[in-house]
Amino acid sequence: MKVIDAENCILGRLASKIAKMLLMGEKIIIVNADKIVVSGKRNYLLEFFYERKTRGDRHKGPFYSIQPNAIFRRAVRGMLPKNKRGREAFKNLMVYRSIPKNFEGKAEKLKNVKAAEDLQCKYLFLIDIAKELGVK
Repeated sequence: MKVIDAENCILGRLASKIAKMLLMGEKIIIVNADKIVVSGKRNYLLEFFYERKTRGDRHKGPFYSIQPNAIFRRAVRGMLPKNKRGREAFKNLMVYRSIPKNFEGKAEKLKNVKAAEDLQCKYLFLIDIAKELGVK
């Protein structure tokens, strides 16, 4: 079981690394999902996530969550295969918005994952996007 601190990591880069680790059979816990970075201009990102939230029918779906931890889980799910192996791997992922008390001091940063400091473009944190969409 690995506890990974996602602070200042880029959403897509981190999700692809996590998907590969899940397919190898590891159990992974992600903490600080609020502080994951999404690259792009503010207006474009807010419009993109708002359009996803309001897409489809209220009763039939598709259903997209606006919680930061659920946004990250959905990103990882999209990078896993759509078969039994992918479903079993996805069950080994847990994502928390902050650091729970039982994982304090155990979280480690992933190496070889681009951080927000390496970006040369504008970016937003997942918590900023979620607050604009209505998360309290």
